[in-house]
Amino acid sequence: MEFEKAKWMQMPREIYAGHGVIGKLGEMCHRFGLKGKALVVTGEKTYGIAGERVVKILKKARYEVGVIKTGIADKKNLAEVKKVGKKYDFLVGVGGGSKIDLAKKASFDLGVPFISVPTTASHDGIASPRASIRDDGTSMSMEAQEPLGIVADTEIIMNSPYRYLAAGAADVIGNVTAIKDWELAHKLRNEDFSTTAYGLAKYAAQEVIEKADMIKPNLEESAWVIVKSVVVSGMAMSIANSSRPASGSEHLFAHALEKRAPGKALHGEMVGVGTIMMLYLHGGDWKGIRDVLRKIGAPTTAKELGVEDEDIIWALTHAHRMRKRYTILGDKGLSKEAARNLAKITGVIGR
Repeated sequence: MEFEKAKWMQMPREIYAGHGVIGKLGEMCHRFGLKGKALVVTGEKTYGIAGERVVKILKKARYEVGVIKTGIADKKNLAEVKKVGKKYDFLVGVGGGSKIDLAKKASFDLGVPFISVPTTASHDGIASPRASIRDDGTSMSMEAQEPLGIVADTEIIMNSPYRYLAAGAADVIGNVTAIKDWELAHKLRNEDFSTTAYGLAKYAAQEVIEKADMIKPNLEESAWVIVKSVVVSGMAMSIANSSRPASGSEHLFAHALEKRAPGKALHGEMVGVGTIMMLYLHGGDWKGIRDVLRKIGAPTTAKELGVEDEDIIWALTHAHRMRKRYTILGDKGLSKEAARNLAKITGVIGR
C-alpha cells in the first residue's frame, strides 16, 4: 500500500525581532527577490509611529511605494485595501492587529506577498495565517496570507501603550485552554491533531507564564518576551494549518463578548478573562492563570474589562454559536444558570 499522506504549510522565511531591527526591512525585501511597487497598509497613528519610516526605508531600497491609511479590520476597509492593492506587487502591514489583518487578508486574496511590521504585540496575528475581519458586528476568523517576513522592532513595540502588550500576553496565555479544547475534539470527534503544533502553542504560553515577572511597563525585554511568544504561537497555527492551537473556547467567549459589547476591551484582554473561566471547566489551575494575568496587569473581571455582568453571561451562553468548533462548551453551550455560577466562582462577576 502506498503512503498517501501529504501536508501543506506556510511559514515566515525570515524574522527580525529586537531593538532597531526596522532598519533591516529593505535588505529583507531584496533577499526575498521582491521587485516593483510596495503598498504600505497602515493607519493615521501608526503611520507616524512607524509607517513613515517604513516608506523611507523602502524608497531608499529603490522600491516605488504607495500608502493607504485605513481603519478597523472590517469588510468595507478590506475591499478598499484590495482595490488599491491591485496596482502593487507586494504589501507591507504596519500597525497593530487590524492593519496587519487587513494587509494579510488582502495579500491572500490578491495573491501577492506580505510582510508584517507590527507596532504592537497585542495578539498573535502578527505571525499567523488567519485574519479577524468584522462582518455585521461579528469578528470572523478567515484564511489569510502567512507573512513572508516579520520585522518586529521591540523599541517601537515597547513604546506603544502597555495595555496592548499585556493584552498580547493574555492572548498567548489563552493557548492553555485552546490546546485542551483541541485535544478534546481530537479524542471525541476525531479531529486532525498535530503534536508539533500542540507543543509549540504550549511552549509559547508557558514562556509568558514563567516570565510574568519580566512583563511590565517601560521594559524592552517585556516586548521581547511577548514578541517571541506570539510569533511561536503563529507558527503553531501554520504547522496545524488551522487556528486550533491558539483558539478554543476562550476565543469563542471573546468573540461573543465583542459582539455583545463592541469596543469595550481589547481582543487579548477578553481572551484572558475567557481563559480563566474555561480553564475552570477543564479542571485546570484557573487561579494560577488569574494570578499571572493580574501580575502582568491584564483584566480578570467584568469591571476591569469595562463591561456589565450581564454581558459576561450573554457571551458565555452564546460563545458556542460563534463558529463550528467543538470545545469544552459542547454543542449546546452553557445555560444561564451555569454561566452565572461559572462567572461568580471564578470572580469574573460579583457574587
